[in-house]
Amino acid sequence: MSSATHGSTPYYFVPGPSRHPALAALGLFFVILGAGQWINGVGWGVYSLTFGMILFLSVLFQWFSQAVGESEGGSYGRKIDMSFRWSMSWFIFSEVMFFGAFFTALWWARSHSIPALGSLENALLWPDFKAVWPSMAAGATASPAGIVEPFSTVGPFWLPTINTALLLSSGVTLTIAHHALRDGNRARTLGFMWVTVLLGLLFLFVQGYEYAHLYSELNLKLSSGIYGSTFYMLTGFHGFHVFVGMLMLLFITLRLGKGHFTADKHFGFEGAAWYWHFVDVVWLGLYILVYWL
Repeated sequence: MSSATHGSTPYYFVPGPSRHPALAALGLFFVILGAGQWINGVGWGVYSLTFGMILFLSVLFQWFSQAVGESEGGSYGRKIDMSFRWSMSWFIFSEVMFFGAFFTALWWARSHSIPALGSLENALLWPDFKAVWPSMAAGATASPAGIVEPFSTVGPFWLPTINTALLLSSGVTLTIAHHALRDGNRARTLGFMWVTVLLGLLFLFVQGYEYAHLYSELNLKLSSGIYGSTFYMLTGFHGFHVFVGMLMLLFITLRLGKGHFTADKHFGFEGAAWYWHFVDVVWLGLYILVYWL
């Protein structure tokens, strides 16, 4: 938010016509088109995907830069601040529903689908099927025909536990930075924000190392039955959200270094903090339900 006083800001700011929504939609169109063609073996798919991502990211950079300029120029008042807060709240709610769908898929597979496939009604169709979770070998859950390669499951020690400690620590450092900003201590805020960004990066590196270990040594893949698919969908999408949240915190830290936030007006900081704490909470649920149970 801008540091301008309320008396110098309009009651409600209405931006002029913009090309950004149309260009962002066009970039996403080429991303989806390219991704769909690429995974189906069409050679030009990767070029379409790359072009779409470059276009989309460049539009976002211009769009956000314009919003920052409007904020620092004194165009945003109390009503805009309220609209930003509601928008971020609904966005995080949509993310809750997104992860809720995958957690529900995990619960449904463990509590309903697998027991149903192992019931007496299906014994003639799949006589060798074992209704157990998690699967340790081909045919134990989703592959009575043996089309899933044998794999090993993953437990909470030690990489997932290390990542849990990293994310929880980042939540603490972010909270300390927030309190420092509200106290007007910009140097302390910047210091703890850089620590928070570093912890987010470390989380991503540890998860990347974990994926390499699982793929090469445990043979756990996305195609490893319902266990592999739900594991990678949950942890992979969470890792992507950590990456997005880390970028948000990085740009907020850079803006802090330019003096863009004050002790009273700093919703850009608060919105990124809300998102990061949401990512922390999702990981705790994931850590318990995926790695422990």
